[in-house]
Amino acid sequence: LQVAQSGGGLVQSGGSLRLSCVVTGLPLNSITVAWFRQAPGKEREAVSCVAANNEAQFMNSVKGRFTISKHNAENTIYLEMNELKPEDTAVYFCAADYGYSYSYCGFGSYDYWGQGTQVTVSS
Repeated sequence: LQVAQSGGGLVQSGGSLRLSCVVTGLPLNSITVAWFRQAPGKEREAVSCVAANNEAQFMNSVKGRFTISKHNAENTIYLEMNELKPEDTAVYFCAADYGYSYSYCGFGSYDYWGQGTQVTVSS
């Protein structure tokens, strides 16, 4: 698998951004994809994941503000981030793996990672 990210940038508090993650090598309906983030001086934390069957999970900190969608024909997963807050500032990483079950996504081990993209939310 290969994972390539794009998107991100600088936005004011309350604004929106969309991150893209293109995964090649296997169909999206056979892999699990997750988003993680790491803020300066903090450990990497989970944000969201989507299973092969499109079931998604969100951490409480982003639930109701972030959505995740898959576009199989484009091999692309989008993380739509709305109502952004300064505490959402971090480097966001997309990760993929084919070791999870069809209907489950989690935040354990992922073998394939994107390069990371910076999201900065100003107050």
